[in-house]
Amino acid sequence: MSANADVLQGSEVMGSPAQERAWPQVGVFRETNDWNPENFAREQIRGLVRRVFFTSPARPVKQVVFSAAEPHTDVAGICDQVGQALALETRAHIAVVGRNPRVEEMVRAHHRGMGGAAIKSWSTQTAINLWRVPGFGLRPCGEESGTGRYWLSCLAELRSEFEYAVIHGPAAGISSEAVLLGQLADGIILVLGAHSTRRATARKIKETLEAAQSRILGTVLSERTFPVPERIYRRL
Repeated sequence: MSANADVLQGSEVMGSPAQERAWPQVGVFRETNDWNPENFAREQIRGLVRRVFFTSPARPVKQVVFSAAEPHTDVAGICDQVGQALALETRAHIAVVGRNPRVEEMVRAHHRGMGGAAIKSWSTQTAINLWRVPGFGLRPCGEESGTGRYWLSCLAELRSEFEYAVIHGPAAGISSEAVLLGQLADGIILVLGAHSTRRATARKIKETLEAAQSRILGTVLSERTFPVPERIYRRL
């Protein structure tokens, strides 16, 4: 998440009170007179991490998929910063799983000759307990790519080495795999573009995820260039 992103409940994009209440709340942060974009972003990320990963012991969240409503919305930067903030909150091992089709194919080809090599052995360690996994497919998992059994195998493999995973998923507005991953992981967070995602688009994606029984953990409003006004927070 960059300095111009906000963590929201979803009412700013959804419209009616009934729809607003239907969105799970991730975090709300009020503006101050001495608003600083960098501090504001760090505070939001910290709140996002604590609310998503550490407030539901009865239903723990370990693997979270971040999925954009539209393909051009930045998700990679949000995943990186969430992973860094999470690494400061726990000593557990954390994976930030990227999504780059070209790198993903290289990783798969590389692992055809590596047998059962550990994920950490071909990932980049960026902190004492934080790794960046370069390809979303992790490695060939013995099933056809994109199927439920394939992703179950990949997520299980990821879980065997990392207590937490922040996963850059495909865009929810154009990919059925985002819905599938929302079902298989512990939850999904939808990333909305502040100046691009339309209410109808966000509503349709939400309904699709709910119909598939994906656990929607909340929304992130990205690409903002100013703090959200106080009057909007009073509506949440």
